[in-house]
Amino acid sequence: MKQTFRVLLAGNPNCGKTSIFNALTGTRQHVGNYPGVTVESKSGRFSIGEREIELIDLPGVYSLSSSSPEEEIVFKEVTAPRIDLIINVIDSTIPQRSLYLTTQLAELHIPMLLTFNMSDDARKKGMKYNIPKLEKYFGSPIVQTVASQYGGIQTLLNRLNETLSSLEDHGVPMLSYGADIDDAINAVAEKIDSLNVEKFRHVPSRFFAIKLLEHDTAAMRIEEFKSAAPVVEEQIKHLWDKHAINADTFMADRRYAMLAGACRDTISMTQERRREISDKIDLVLTNRFLGLPIFLLIMYAAFWFTFTCSEPLMEWIEILFGCLKEGIGAVWSPDKLPFFRSMVIDGIISGVGGVIVFLPNILFLFFAIAILEDSGYMSRAAFIMDGIMRTFGLQGRSFVPLVLGFGCTVPAIMATRTIESDRDRAVTIMVLPLMSCSARLPIYALLIPAFFPKYQAPVMFLIYIVGILAALTAARVMKSTLFKGDGEVYLMELPPYRMPTLKSLCLHMWDRSKMYLHKAGTVILAASILLYICNTFPEKKPEQFRKDYAAEIANLQKANTLDAEKLAAAVRLPGLTTEQITQIIETKKLSADQLKEIDRNKLSALQQKLVQSAEKYNIAVAELENARKAELMEWTISGRVGRFLEPFMRPIGFDWYVTTATIAALAAKEVFVSQLGILYSQGETDENSQNLRNILIKTYTPLQAFCMMLFCLLSIPCLATLAIIRRELNSWKMAIIEGVAMFSVAYIAAFIVYQAGTLLNIGTKLLS
Repeated sequence: MKQTFRVLLAGNPNCGKTSIFNALTGTRQHVGNYPGVTVESKSGRFSIGEREIELIDLPGVYSLSSSSPEEEIVFKEVTAPRIDLIINVIDSTIPQRSLYLTTQLAELHIPMLLTFNMSDDARKKGMKYNIPKLEKYFGSPIVQTVASQYGGIQTLLNRLNETLSSLEDHGVPMLSYGADIDDAINAVAEKIDSLNVEKFRHVPSRFFAIKLLEHDTAAMRIEEFKSAAPVVEEQIKHLWDKHAINADTFMADRRYAMLAGACRDTISMTQERRREISDKIDLVLTNRFLGLPIFLLIMYAAFWFTFTCSEPLMEWIEILFGCLKEGIGAVWSPDKLPFFRSMVIDGIISGVGGVIVFLPNILFLFFAIAILEDSGYMSRAAFIMDGIMRTFGLQGRSFVPLVLGFGCTVPAIMATRTIESDRDRAVTIMVLPLMSCSARLPIYALLIPAFFPKYQAPVMFLIYIVGILAALTAARVMKSTLFKGDGEVYLMELPPYRMPTLKSLCLHMWDRSKMYLHKAGTVILAASILLYICNTFPEKKPEQFRKDYAAEIANLQKANTLDAEKLAAAVRLPGLTTEQITQIIETKKLSADQLKEIDRNKLSALQQKLVQSAEKYNIAVAELENARKAELMEWTISGRVGRFLEPFMRPIGFDWYVTTATIAALAAKEVFVSQLGILYSQGETDENSQNLRNILIKTYTPLQAFCMMLFCLLSIPCLATLAIIRRELNSWKMAIIEGVAMFSVAYIAAFIVYQAGTLLNIGTKLLS
């Protein structure tokens, strides 16, 4: 008896398919991309007794029409060999629409298990199902589930086990589309049978006959079926002559007619339907006047939640990487391979660690977004924003990709495929990089707590709002110039509110955060090594430093000793010898007998003054050491590039350090933080020196910090984003225009803010 099974999970978007997949497979999942396209694929494994099941989560689609990349992928998967079962997930609250895909899957004659999910919501709507009658109609077993509840899929597991035990006995649905069209299907099917295509022997010829009659692009591209084209066109002409309607439209109409009859016979409604809680909530959340303020308040709360919860975890990660650096520094002698030792400690650990430290921010932001998505509020947000977005030339359907842009721009651009208007899709793609993706979050998380400690959530909220307004303004400009045309009507179905499950939220959060960690372990690791090399070579010293640093440090040391002696003499402590002064300077304690001879109050005052004097001395020495190393850095590749561009970037408040970091961020936005960490680790004087935030607040003003965030928000996106723009729009020209335009906008915006802030003296003072 077979013990390993390959099962496909198919269904419409938002039918609860992902919740079922997560509940069945848990953490045993693999996420990737289908070869040649950018549609995400998921597969996972789970067991029922001795049966091992490979579950493949297909992209959510409404049909197998092959009119989108997702539908083409599903078409290829369901026509592939060695499929044991299809679990077709149905939204119980909208069965007629959900079952449209089922009618197409049924033609494959692959065993199916129909899973009527969200059955609790259907009951609340007063819907009652005649399950035995539906099972007979589709020739497949049916199970009702509530995947969002704990234990809600146990019935699915039980029925799945039964179904796998009797796959050979599964029924074959006899779907009829009417005498005339059935005759046309049979004529084409006979032609396909005569071709004897070995590659598709496992697929019923009737399935391909229907697809060819519908002019399905995926079916028509199959080389082996090209010779059937005359028969197909003959039957299509016959149907046109008799019914005066296209075959593809006729097929869709017949499917819906069949489903209407099936649902009328098997689904009943109770006489009294109470108003759902969702409708009552929507009276407030989608209110004409309250909807937008509530939406903004919810987004503000999400950012506050992100910062508040992530701060303790960030501190632990900082401590962990600090201990790692100290541990490696203690074990690895400075005399053994000093270059590689420095590259590991100051390059790799400082660079990658400087990015991973912001993982808690990413985790909690994705967690908040997952709550909004799984609860059903994100659809309301799109509904609320539709009117506003039309003012800027977009439609509400563009809102979902824009929100996904808060996570990562690349998948957000892929999500624009749901926008049917080519103009609206192109505009949405072009403005998406202006949204604050998670790659920019480490930059905000580095600078905001350092320069705006009392206003972290408001400043973060402001940055996101600036990105949104910039995107909408850019959309309005493009719809008035490059992409002129009337907007399309946007119709959206609002799903009922649901309580997200903790497991689903955690898996959702982890899937997206795993991409961030993967980037830290690949792109950012490679970038950190490359940047360290650029920050180190060529190792050339200037013929003459701007200052005699060694002499100035010696003078400071001598002055510090004289100051200590003067202080001791000034307080005139009786019985205080030169040796005792030396002991105090070296912070050694005096004996009990010596303390009896000295005025303790005066001694305490002296020690305090000596400590203050020592602090000033240490700061002055550190500044000289940093200046010397910065001067050495100017001769490296990074330094030369930064120095060359510094005059151009100085009007927006950037020195060559920040300029270099900005260039490095082209690889990935997070590398901005990594590069600053590497550059400033060069200036550290000992193991107990201040961290990167403390160094930055001694070097830059709040105005400069805000301009850094503004420039990183509006400037050229990462190379991966430019590549996906070229791919989706099939134009290098558009990708280049995007990069040039964004850099220009970023520079002008930062220039205005920095110059205006300097003129008005806003945020121009160092905090430390």
